[in-house]
Amino acid sequence: MTINSLSLKLSFICAFLFVSVAAVSQNLDEQLNTYLNEQGFTTESPGLSLLVAKDGKTIYKTGLGMADLENDVKANTNHVFEIGSITKQFTAVSILILEEQGKLSVDDDITTYIKDYPTQGKTITIHHLLNHTSGIKSYTNMPSFIQHARTDMTPTELIDVFKNEPMEFDPGTQYNYNNSGYVILGHIIEIVSGQSYADFLKANIFDKLGMSNSFYGSMTQIIPNRARGYSETESGFRNADYLSLTLPYAAGSIMSTTEDLLKWQNAISANTLISNNTLNRAINGSKLDNGDDIPYGYGWIKGNIRGSRTYEHSGGIFGYSSNGIFLPEENMYIIGLTNCDCGNVGAITTNVAAIALGKPFPKKEDAIALGKEQMAKWVGAYEFDGGVIRHITIKDNQLFSQREGSINLQIYPMTETNFIFDGGDVSYDFYMENGKRMTKFTASGNTLIGHGIDKAPPAEKSEMSLPVDVLSQYEGKYELQPTFIISIVVRENRLFAQATGQPEFEIFATEKDEFFLKAVAAEVSFNRNSNDVVESLTLKQGGQVMPAKKIE
Repeated sequence: MTINSLSLKLSFICAFLFVSVAAVSQNLDEQLNTYLNEQGFTTESPGLSLLVAKDGKTIYKTGLGMADLENDVKANTNHVFEIGSITKQFTAVSILILEEQGKLSVDDDITTYIKDYPTQGKTITIHHLLNHTSGIKSYTNMPSFIQHARTDMTPTELIDVFKNEPMEFDPGTQYNYNNSGYVILGHIIEIVSGQSYADFLKANIFDKLGMSNSFYGSMTQIIPNRARGYSETESGFRNADYLSLTLPYAAGSIMSTTEDLLKWQNAISANTLISNNTLNRAINGSKLDNGDDIPYGYGWIKGNIRGSRTYEHSGGIFGYSSNGIFLPEENMYIIGLTNCDCGNVGAITTNVAAIALGKPFPKKEDAIALGKEQMAKWVGAYEFDGGVIRHITIKDNQLFSQREGSINLQIYPMTETNFIFDGGDVSYDFYMENGKRMTKFTASGNTLIGHGIDKAPPAEKSEMSLPVDVLSQYEGKYELQPTFIISIVVRENRLFAQATGQPEFEIFATEKDEFFLKAVAAEVSFNRNSNDVVESLTLKQGGQVMPAKKIE
């Protein structure tokens, strides 16, 4: 073959490859556009910034909806969002940077650095903080968290809020996602480095990686291209409640863009900040003291999408939600940021990843028709590790799933044994073993085995109608904690409740003064005085009984 003919053939091959790659990219764009356009982002809703990268380079990006509803600003990939708990990746890597510098070890007792921390006779290590096995009470689960939402605090003041709470379990014996642990980690970073957490991030990560649109969050600093945060109510969207970003601190205060977060992921993949050996400890999960595996490592949780291994993290904070997924074998990164604490950006990014892999999840619209007998054989209770019980019930020839303490959700048959939830990324696979009902429950690529047991499902609540003159007696504001208020309103003969920082939900009467929610597992009782006037309510949720006095 002559040089000229070889050049011609190589040119032809290159041209063919270019056309093929372009066709694949165009096809992916069309698929992603179609999927995302179905997700409800409009010029009247908060927005989404989403980016897909392959081999470190962007292959798809888009902005949908609005970054600022009041000023009619459309969302794009340059907008800055609060990323919530994705911050934990930065905190974990900061700790690991200091470990590689020889300034600490993850096996160190936390009292090495915070000498007066009351460990209640337990040995709590940095490792326990990183992988959520410390047993320390998470301050965001305490009622006082909402009470302090507007209050600026130093790290030590924030630690004082939870440090004397009883331990929930012995360190290393259980995994329970915990924001307090990452607050302590931020404080340790400050003690060891001699810098504030914000300054350490800027000098060692943001500036080093060219992340010029990433910040330690602030409600007072001017942040160019800041997307305004929103919450959703029954009647539409509203501005999210104020939260001092000193409170999420090292557990959730970073602000960034999808394009900056690609720089972050590229640096992690290239071992720019920490070595590959150290990274493997962070991304491959960890173990409890008894040897049981848990999916959380140090700032990443491992998962699986359609057979492809992932490590990822999500975030949720007042007015914002986020999710970032990396698929190491495919060298693919998907990051989604929204400026609403509503919806499920995790489901969106997971579905986008599946589409980009060429393995889209099934849709509920693809469900097949099954006879009642085919579905009825899976009806019953299933017990999973940790005492979790899920009930499968049948109504109107449809199967429903309900985790005890949660709400009832329809599941859709893809085959006689495989059923999916809306979105397709969570599923049941039912089967028989030794004559007993069994199921594999899969979420985020992690599969749990459920054993069929004899237990009746929670009794279905029957709702009743109350006249408007009775409903109007409940209207007003009820104080659970200072600055944490439940507002009750009547609209179109229906009663609605909204707690500070939460969406608005309709509540349904079972009898006079007794109500329940369908959207979450909760009950509300209204209490009257001797003059038959409503003077307070009692909220029952998650095993807690919380009284609230009527203040308006």
